[in-house]
Amino acid sequence: MHPKTVAFDKQLQVLFDEVDEFLENEWGGAFNLHPNRPARGTTSSPDMDGLFEVAPDFSPGFGSERGRGYLVSVRPATLDAVPPAQFEFLMAEAAAFVARSLPAYFPGRDLRVVRDGKRFKIIGDFSLGEA
Repeated sequence: MHPKTVAFDKQLQVLFDEVDEFLENEWGGAFNLHPNRPARGTTSSPDMDGLFEVAPDFSPGFGSERGRGYLVSVRPATLDAVPPAQFEFLMAEAAAFVARSLPAYFPGRDLRVVRDGKRFKIIGDFSLGEA
């Protein structure tokens, strides 16, 4: 993998760790934690513990109107039924957090969060720049 791609992905993960912290702080007690899921803060990675797994999942965009990009994936780690309206709200909150934070994490890049079907996706300038 190209070193600039690795650096971009690492920076994106740092942003998504902040999104995870935001969701945990605001709604971490909204549902019972899955019995097999470690408590928040007990692992070295925020997406591996606590109520939420928040990750940027790359999509090549096949069959998408928006093309390639990074899906804003939010998965509650619970056996509780999560009402669709509440899940939609959580996804929208995560997407809004990402949208507000992109300029600080990736200054000078044209990146934005858009709706792509039932998901939110980061699209825009993923170029590697000059060699």
